[in-house]
Amino acid sequence: KENKKCILQSVSVMGCDSEHILTGTAIGESVCLARDLGNYPGNVATPSKLAQVAKDIAEEGQMKVTVFNREEFTEMGMGGLAGVAIGTDEPPKFIILEYMNGGDTKPKVLVGKGLTFDSGGISIKPSPKMDEMKYDMCGSTVVLGVFKALALLKPNINVVGIIPSTENLNGGKAYKPGDVLTAYNGKTMEILNTDAEGRLLLCDALSIACAEQPEMVIDYATLTGAARIAVGTEIAAMFTNRQDVALELNHIGQEEDDPVWPLPLHQGYEHMLSSKVADLVNSPPSSYAGASVAALFLQRFIDKTPWVHFDVMAFNTRSRPGRPEGGEAMALRAVYRFLVNRYAQP
Repeated sequence: KENKKCILQSVSVMGCDSEHILTGTAIGESVCLARDLGNYPGNVATPSKLAQVAKDIAEEGQMKVTVFNREEFTEMGMGGLAGVAIGTDEPPKFIILEYMNGGDTKPKVLVGKGLTFDSGGISIKPSPKMDEMKYDMCGSTVVLGVFKALALLKPNINVVGIIPSTENLNGGKAYKPGDVLTAYNGKTMEILNTDAEGRLLLCDALSIACAEQPEMVIDYATLTGAARIAVGTEIAAMFTNRQDVALELNHIGQEEDDPVWPLPLHQGYEHMLSSKVADLVNSPPSSYAGASVAALFLQRFIDKTPWVHFDVMAFNTRSRPGRPEGGEAMALRAVYRFLVNRYAQP
């Protein structure tokens, strides 16, 4: 039979005004962008691809975009990102988007883990389901999705997006267990597991974010399996040093059907990050409280800046209403609404 396409020509919506329709359409388009990027194979959704998408969004929304290559960010002192990236020939990128439409107010910074494929490095992952590691960059896709919404809806707010992006592979120069890397802020990190690489990308990005004294830093990362064990696959695990923010995001997440749930930043677990040869280890030998310990690692790089860390699920294993199987955009809608509700100027 002939394959005929159905073309939608008109839609009638009852019960809301045009502004709400335009907002919903823009958020939907932004969520779909994030999901589509996550579904691309790793040889398509490379760091260069993420950089190009960032440039396209910047052009659409009249934003500033800066992309640093391997040589540049290594010279700048991003030892975490450079250490992870050294094992791959695919050009890594450090991407900065700046949406400045809020006057003199301090920026809000979004950081997204852009690990476009994760083999685990020398601490290699098991072969079964390794193909799913193309989704390890879905923290970055959420940031790009938020910036797509900013480009379309143009709220009066200042937001900076930072995406450290690379592959984690097993090349001859790859970093190794026992190596010591130095982050952008000067802290040294003993590598005990090369598969705990996401926090090494984020520590440089968070250090740079906090150097600008922002009003708030929010990071997204597919960081730990422990978070999935704690809250399952349909909720974003949330860690923060601001309990008022946790309550607000929890409430917004419920209303947006984009649920987030707070987990503890328990300082009693700090000892698990101790190292005899560096300021901290990247992954403790103990498997207890893995998501909390990973968040505590990141907290070392944000000092006292108001901060939220989302440990997110990258993809849906089954279809459900509003969530098709495949790439997810977890906490995108909740954070966009949180930023606009709390910080946008009249």
